[in-house]
Amino acid sequence: MFRIRRIHDDALPVNREAIRQVKAILREQFAEAPKRDIDGLIQKLRDPMAQRFRALLYVAERRDGQVQGFALVLLEPQLRMAFLDYIASSARLSSRGIGGALYQRVRDEAAELGVRALFFECLPDEPGACRNPALLAGNRARLRFYEAYGARPVLNNEYDAPLDEGSDCMPILVIDDLGSGRPLRRRFVQAAVRAILERKYAHLCPPAYVEKVVGSFGDDPVLLREPRYVKAEKVAVPPPPPPVSSERIALFVNDKHDIHHISDRGYVEAPVRVARIMAELDKTTLFERQAARTRSLEPVRQVHARDLVAYMRRICLGLPPGKSVYPYVFPIRNPDRPPSDLAVTAGYFCIDTFTPLNRNAFLAARGAVECALAGAEAIAKGRRLAYALVRPPGHHAEYRVFGGFCYFNNAAIAAHDLARLGPVAILDLDYHHGNGQQEIFYARSDVLTVSIHGNPRFAYPYFSGFADEQGEGAGLGYNLNLPLPEKVDGPRYREALGQALRRVRSFQPAVLVVALGLDTATGDPTGTWSLTADDLQENGRRVGALGLPTLVVQEGGYRTRTLGRNARAFFEGLHKGARTT
Repeated sequence: MFRIRRIHDDALPVNREAIRQVKAILREQFAEAPKRDIDGLIQKLRDPMAQRFRALLYVAERRDGQVQGFALVLLEPQLRMAFLDYIASSARLSSRGIGGALYQRVRDEAAELGVRALFFECLPDEPGACRNPALLAGNRARLRFYEAYGARPVLNNEYDAPLDEGSDCMPILVIDDLGSGRPLRRRFVQAAVRAILERKYAHLCPPAYVEKVVGSFGDDPVLLREPRYVKAEKVAVPPPPPPVSSERIALFVNDKHDIHHISDRGYVEAPVRVARIMAELDKTTLFERQAARTRSLEPVRQVHARDLVAYMRRICLGLPPGKSVYPYVFPIRNPDRPPSDLAVTAGYFCIDTFTPLNRNAFLAARGAVECALAGAEAIAKGRRLAYALVRPPGHHAEYRVFGGFCYFNNAAIAAHDLARLGPVAILDLDYHHGNGQQEIFYARSDVLTVSIHGNPRFAYPYFSGFADEQGEGAGLGYNLNLPLPEKVDGPRYREALGQALRRVRSFQPAVLVVALGLDTATGDPTGTWSLTADDLQENGRRVGALGLPTLVVQEGGYRTRTLGRNARAFFEGLHKGARTT
């Protein structure tokens, strides 16, 4: 079994290893490949327009990370054409369907990106054009393979004209119209051929040669050779399927969240929130649900004070079912003289009066952490997008205190775990300030914290989130707060989002963690803003267009009537933005 995924860059260790294996297959299967193609592979990914093409690299790999094959595509989005530069499987695996799976993936992605036709080269299958019998047999096998997908050589042109005398077996041009059946206009094909020769082969093709070849395409529409190996009625032209598994969003749901149910009047952080979101996500093909594994509490202890973790575990698991402890006394925090009364001790660790402790709060919070860490693990293994749909939320939980419906800081714990891979940016899009992430990472420069929120003059948590809080020590300059007024619509929000995204981009993180609050939407009982589903979709698209591996962790959002629709809109935008980078 193998999966196919796209490698966007070499920022993560898992991608660097995959690229190393791709280079090995290139050397193994293409002995004549120019050294610049092998050595320049990483540069093509880092600088997508280095050749004025966007490089798209796909790898087929086993669960253990062994690369079985790859495809490298050069995309020209303005011309709406793509050039299949290389496709190959390891020599040991040539008969295991790797090439077919990769080619189908390339076709599906090209169609989804709006490509009108896929161009590539094959060596000729005519005896007069290739005098080596063994080579001729291989050429015929390749053209037979591509013909089964509807790809055929172009007739009546000089694409195979030799660059110098004595050249034999020059490549011919093959076009796959991706099953559209639309005529290929001469002007479109000429523009594509010019792009290939002037950009990919700039070091080989002089201007006169380029003009000669481009001008040789005289038919309009351009003619493709009749099927030679596969009967026309058997040519495979399947419609583009939904997004393939490795490009879907890995989804981790805290499926035991509903054990934490506070039925007190006015407590809006309710189990129905997850159900409403899932009801809408299930209507899409964007998600691949996966299970989170049980973990120790050590990742929590790496982010939160050990005495806080120990206290929450002891008091919650010691309470009888149905019994809740609400903080109501907040003693001066003297670490040497903590109070002994349970309710008073709760105030020692809490920042408000409406975040109760009960038997299931600890268990649900632990499950939320496990989902966030599972999402982080998926990103570390090469997934581009992951979503931890959890409750209780976490972004108000600081190093040594909990509050705001939050017990453990799920996003911060995931970000700390991901920081082993490189710099991490946390973008908090909840209506309320992400005080937890700010406080936990305030003196660190490896984790950038950015929060767009209601001004703390009127919005919870009231004591943090001001614009002049920028970090301290090594972390000075690595915390950005963007407090906004009580009335904010979509355009005003996007101004702040643009500033936030520019800061994230300048930080150049390896990974982005989004603390997603949907309480920015109109009608939310805890917010005052008026963002619509369309606004949230556009916000998601802009976040996705950063082109970063992104883990989204659910935070607030309490208007259950529109919560699911708003979540779906954000992720549709996020997925679209990520797919176009």
